[in-house]
Amino acid sequence: MKIEHFAINVSDPQAFAAWYVANCGMSIARKLDQAPFTHFLADSTGSVMVEIYNNPTDQVPDYRSMDPLILHLAFVSEDPDADRARLEAAGATFAEEVKTDDGSHLVMLRDPWGFCVQLCKRGIPML
Repeated sequence: MKIEHFAINVSDPQAFAAWYVANCGMSIARKLDQAPFTHFLADSTGSVMVEIYNNPTDQVPDYRSMDPLILHLAFVSEDPDADRARLEAAGATFAEEVKTDDGSHLVMLRDPWGFCVQLCKRGIPML
């Protein structure tokens, strides 16, 4: 089976979507202009989607307090240092950086809502 999307409950889906479109190369594949303001965001290839929404019947997790390894959204990055600087200028904050023996360079950031974003430049590409 092929994964269609991964869903995330967020406090402000409209602002969250706008930030990811403006800063992470995503596009809006489908959206609702009324509650729960669901947005399906497609990656730059158009083959992977993330669904974001605000479900008031349940809590929005406190992403800012979560360890980045519990939950994060990972993007392929040809230049993690440049992408880090660009995303920090757009409101992201640095969480951690790892360089592995295989030549991988991984940078973990938090978006303006505290959700973790990982920038991945793999020594040996996974995709």
